[in-house]
Parts: sequence; structure tokens; C-alpha cells
Amino acid sequence: MQPEFRPALADKGAVGLETDDPVIYRALVAPERQAVYEVVTGRSETYASLNAAVGRAAYRLREMVGNRLEAQRIAFLGRNSIEQLVLCLACQRAGLVFVPLNWRLGAAELVQILADCEPSLLLHDAEFAAVVADMGAALPKTIGVESENGWAEMVATAPEAEPVALDDHAPCIMLYTSGTTGSPKGVVITRRNAFASAINFSLVGEVTGRSVALCDLPFFHTIGLVAIARTTLMMGGRLIISDRFLPDRTLSVLGDPALGITHYFAVPQMAAALRQSLSWDPTALKALQAIFIGGAPLSPALIQTFLDDGIPLVNGYGMSEAGTSIHMPLDRDAVARHPGSVGFPAPLLAVRLVGEDGQDVPDGEVGEIWVKGPSVTPGYWKKPAETARAFVGEWYRTGDLGRRAEGGVIHVPDRLKDMYISGGENVFPAEIEAVIGAHPKVRDVAVLGLPDPKWGECGVAFIVAHAEAPSADEIIAHCAERLASNKRPARIVFLDQIPRTASGKAQKHILRQTHASH
Repeated sequence: MQPEFRPALADKGAVGLETDDPVIYRALVAPERQAVYEVVTGRSETYASLNAAVGRAAYRLREMVGNRLEAQRIAFLGRNSIEQLVLCLACQRAGLVFVPLNWRLGAAELVQILADCEPSLLLHDAEFAAVVADMGAALPKTIGVESENGWAEMVATAPEAEPVALDDHAPCIMLYTSGTTGSPKGVVITRRNAFASAINFSLVGEVTGRSVALCDLPFFHTIGLVAIARTTLMMGGRLIISDRFLPDRTLSVLGDPALGITHYFAVPQMAAALRQSLSWDPTALKALQAIFIGGAPLSPALIQTFLDDGIPLVNGYGMSEAGTSIHMPLDRDAVARHPGSVGFPAPLLAVRLVGEDGQDVPDGEVGEIWVKGPSVTPGYWKKPAETARAFVGEWYRTGDLGRRAEGGVIHVPDRLKDMYISGGENVFPAEIEAVIGAHPKVRDVAVLGLPDPKWGECGVAFIVAHAEAPSADEIIAHCAERLASNKRPARIVFLDQIPRTASGKAQKHILRQTHASH
């Protein structure tokens, strides 16, 4: 897939702003309002100064990569920062495509992604200079952000560029999937996709100009870059940028009355770590409207612990390919009534639950989640066959399973590929994980089906224990009281850590490869 790119300068004589740029409008109507604050450095930018920085970065980008008629990619390797946010927005303003790289990957894995996206330029933080050096000679032009005569200095002395006018279907971001299958793909996000995704989260998350959002989820993921950062800026709120998640520091920032944070997004493992921290004090978090959760299944037990402390965990469902798709409302009673539900379809998205026959399933039955709308990607970078397999007409097949309950709320029992059949019955690992995860001695769990000569497949539970570890017999007895016989795991494996993606999804392909023959 090679998206078209036809740049032209915006019409200077036009009256008004016809733009999907999330900063230009706010810089006009609220120039002195604080837009971003950086936790590590204490640096902040108003909407006016942020807009100017984006314009200067856009000028340098166009100067460096030229004006070829194609959507050139700009890669970035580094933690969350104002510089990375400015670069992302500048790419859109310059008609380029921002490709944030997963800093958790090794040099060899990053080389594969760079070979796939073929960027014109690679920028990186000082922290990752050694990783870049390990990548070898087959790299694009590479610039350090903080180095002498580096990117920060280049941008500081540049004039501001005029925005490039592009069709709204032009790509502006490319996110590489988190790789639960072991094969990352470049998800093309157009200007229209990014705008619609931000609108969706602004509505389901009730984000306004008074909102203050903390982002310590990495910008190489759609939650951090689009749902949190882009939405907050588009709505004129205040974005608090943290370079990483550290439970005690995060709690300190969330509880800082001078910041008054109203919105925080986490994956379930992060929420559990906050709750288990010795610094946990729910009375300090009264400004929070909710903690938004996504990326992985959320156990009812974890939901209840937060509700008991007066803080709702508001569950949602989304993906790089469509952004925020399904979401619970910010309503504690609704969260309590529908524990584990991911909620209702976002306003700018149509959702179907489709059976194996290609027909919609009735309420109460499980079907694959299909989505359609302006936030849905046009496809995968340079992978036409995989793009074709992912779509049925305009409908994107997510590969996740959903069940619509009374009242229209949707539950996501599992991934289609994670479901296994034991004794002729469908088994959803997420259901078993929720049961085992509620055991007080269990810190983390992942379940998958492996071949079994008697039952076809049987469940294996991989468990990370707390300091006081349970025995396998304890776990089996715990499951026997709560699960049907065909759902109970046949084997328990204790691990020090479960491999997970940045969004919290268990990398079950790694567990399967490592333990299939054991």
C-alpha cells in the first residue's frame, strides 16, 4: 500500500480555519492557555508557543526531506516528551507521516521496522543513542534530539512553516501493531482517522477545555498519542506529559492539587500496580473523573476494589486500526451494573457482531467484532493481502469476540484466535484469567489452549504470584468452585513474568513457543 501525497500550500487569502490540526485553532482563540506540562523537566508551553514550535519543526522537516510527491515517513525513537509531541504535529503540518518506534524493542527488531517503513529521517533521544548505534549502517539520516547542533537547536532557530493543504485521506501517522502474533504491521492513520478518533474519545471520555490529562502511556501507542494527547489538545485542555509509568511517581502527580488531573488512562496491569502501591491514597485523587482502562481484559475483582475506594475504572475497547471504538460512560452506577463490560459503540463508529456464517448474531451470543467509520484505517503499510483479509467491504474485522447484553452494552470475552475448543466446547481464556486473577495470591495470569490427545485442547494457566505464592492445588481448587469442568486449566505454570506488549496484551505466541512441548 502506497498512499498518495499531493502537497500544496494552504490558501493564505482564505478567511477562517479549515483545519484538522489540533493546535492551530486553540492558538488563535486561547493563545495564553497552558497546553502542555512536562513532569520530568517542569517545562510548559502555552497553545501559542506550542503552535509556534510546531511551525518551526515543520519548516525544518520540509527543508530536510524535500518536496517529493509521496508521503515520506519520519521515525522517532524516544520516550514521551514535548519534543516528540511537537514532531508528531509538525509531520502533519508538513504533509509527512510520523512513525513513533517502540523503545522496548531491540536493535534487530527496530531495524526490521525501519526496513519496512523506509523513513527519510530518524530522530532519537540521547537515552537511545546506543541502540541506534547498534542498528548498523543501514539507517536513514539520523539526528539526536539533545545533541550539539541536534534537532532541538535546529528547530529553535527556524522560521515557522505554512501548513501544507492535503486531502483528509492523506496519512499523517503510522503505528506499528504491538505484535501479539510476533509480526508487527504498520497501521496507516490518515488525517481523517486521527481527527475522528479524537472526536470519539472526547465524547465518550467527556474531555473538555477544563480537562487535565496525564499521559504516561507511550506515544508509540494509539492510547497515548491519539486518545490522550491529541484529544486533550484538540479540546483545549491541559496535557501533562510523563516519560514513563512509575507507580509512586504517577500517584504523586495524580494527587498534586496544583495540577488537578481529571483524566488518566492506564492498562489493567498499571491500575493494579497503583492500587498495590504503598503510596495509594484515594482521598488524594478526588479531582479524577475516572481512570480509563483499555488494552487488555479487566477483571471484575479489580473494578470492585477501585469502586470501593470511590474511583471508577471506566473500561473501553479500541485498537490502532480504529482508535477508541467501544466505551463505558463516566457513570459509577453503570460501571457497577456492568462489571467487565467495555460499554457502548463510540458515536462515529458502527459496530457489528458477526457469526461464522457472516450474519449478525442475536443479543447474548458471541460474534466477531466488525467496525466501520471515519476513524478506521485504510489498511496496512505495503501489505495489500493482509489489508484485504482484514476487510469485508467497508467493515474492518477486528479479530476480537463480542457479546451484546441487555441494554446494548458489549462484553469482549476474548480474541478470536485465543479461543480454544476443549471437549467440543468453546473456551474463552479471558474468562478463566478473570477467575484466577481474583485469587489474592495471584499478581498476573495468562491462559492459553494447547494440544491435548484426549480433549483436543486443554487450558494451561501461566501465573505470576505475589510474595506469598499459591500452590497449583490452591489454584485448581479455586477454579473448581467457579468454573465448569471443561474451563478449568489442566496445568499450572508459575513464571517470574508474563511477556506483554506496551498496551498490556499478553504475548501468548511467546508462551506457546516456549511451553508447547513441556
